[in-house]
Amino acid sequence: QVQLVESGGGLVQPGGSLRLSCAASGSIFSIGAMGWYRQAPGKQRELVAAITSGGSTNYADSVKGRFTISRDNAKNTVYLQMNSLKAEDTAVYYCNAERIRYGVRLIGDYWGQGTQVTVSS
Repeated sequence: QVQLVESGGGLVQPGGSLRLSCAASGSIFSIGAMGWYRQAPGKQRELVAAITSGGSTNYADSVKGRFTISRDNAKNTVYLQMNSLKAEDTAVYYCNAERIRYGVRLIGDYWGQGTQVTVSS
C-alpha cells in the first residue's frame, strides 16, 4: 500500500504564489510517474502537471510558464510551485501516482485526499 499526503494549499491573491507538496509513504517501489490533478466545482478533474521517475515533465497548456513540477526521489516527495496564480486556478488539487508492478503500469492509480487552493482578492 502507498499513502499520499498533500500540503501547502490555502488562500492567495491573484498574481501570488503557492507551493504544494505531496509526500508518499509505504511501498514506494511500486510508484511510477507522479502528478498533480485539479478539480473545480462542476467541472471534470484535469491533469495539471506530471513527472516521471527520470525527471521528464509535461504540463497542461493553461499552466505552462507559471507552474513547475519537481520530484525528490530520496524524500519520496513531489512538489508543485505555482506562480502568477489566477482566479481560474481555484480548485482542489490532488496528488497522483501510477501503480507499477514488474515494470507494468496497473489500472487504478494512488490518490491523495486533496488540498484546496483558492485564488481571490
